[in-house]
Amino acid sequence: MSVKEDPIKLHKEGNALMENAKYAEARDIFVKTAELYYKGQNYFGSAEMYYKAGECAFALKDYTKSLELFMKSAEISFNKGFDRYGVSALDYARDCQKALGNTKEVEELTKKIKEVKEKLEASF
Repeated sequence: MSVKEDPIKLHKEGNALMENAKYAEARDIFVKTAELYYKGQNYFGSAEMYYKAGECAFALKDYTKSLELFMKSAEISFNKGFDRYGVSALDYARDCQKALGNTKEVEELTKKIKEVKEKLEASF
């Protein structure tokens, strides 16, 4: 018999670990929570958890993993209409690319961020 995991409880646990600078543990819990939220169709919660997992990986200077997590957050955000949140994730992804020394990717992300921001401003 499997026990159903409570994503809200995991979310709070991840936040507590992050606040106590236990970034590796928090990252893993945030990823697990993101998957549970996604399965439960809480797409904003999922995007937020991938974002927080990315922040933890960034704090650990694991820029490759951080980049992957921020891009997942951005993908969900843009697919579900959370464009402003997606832009924030792309900003962090760009910081990861900078840390990795990937100039071309930094330029591509800068262009994409600019395009999305222009689109958002035009919609008002």
